[in-house]
Amino acid sequence: MTPTPLPLTGEIYLDARSPSRALRVTWHHESGLVVLSLWRENVCTGTFRLAIDEVPDLIDVLRAGLDASYSVAVERRRADRLSDAG
Repeated sequence: MTPTPLPLTGEIYLDARSPSRALRVTWHHESGLVVLSLWRENVCTGTFRLAIDEVPDLIDVLRAGLDASYSVAVERRRADRLSDAG
């Protein structure tokens, strides 16, 4: 099977569980969409089309999650250091 090439305006993110699983993000400016697609090896298993004007809301949700996760990770590290020192 021939791999599907990624458009020039996109990115691939590998799944933490397996490098054979990936998320592709591709911009389709002509359609006003960003397409999120799930891949297993060279096979697309699903897509989600998001209107470009909704992308800022998605970014806000991801940023809020990142901020919260980062804070939790810092607190865990700090607690681990304190328990190791004690």
